[in-house]
Amino acid sequence: MDNQNFTTEIRVAQSPSEVYKAINNPRAWWSKEIEGTADQLNGEWNYQFGDNHRSKIKVIEMIPGKRIVWLVEENYFKDAKDQTEWVGNKITFEISRQDDKTRLRFTQIGLTPAAACYKSCEWAWTGFVQKSLQSLITTGKGQLEWYK
Repeated sequence: MDNQNFTTEIRVAQSPSEVYKAINNPRAWWSKEIEGTADQLNGEWNYQFGDNHRSKIKVIEMIPGKRIVWLVEENYFKDAKDQTEWVGNKITFEISRQDDKTRLRFTQIGLTPAAACYKSCEWAWTGFVQKSLQSLITTGKGQLEWYK
């Protein structure tokens, strides 16, 4: 159990290309506080959530309509004892067509139940993917503040 990477998924009526396009716009579903290039291969960008969480991320794989992979290069959690907990993690988005729906499977490789931040990260990612990203895909508008 401890080596299971966090994963969540959604299924939507929109096409794989529409899902791919939405993922590549994290400012619309994850945070407006993203600076840099998040929608190009080898693009590097910084994410920030107040003074609680910062990450430097690089886009390392893009297969249109099928797959996106982000690599966490640097990470900071305000109250973490181990500031390297996310460093080296790969955040993957796998897109596939199943019956009449598009399936998006989100996985953070390296985020396992053994991680100190697992419960809060699981809660946050589930909300951002299942609420905000799904809303962006289905309505054209993310729910950046779904947690309030």
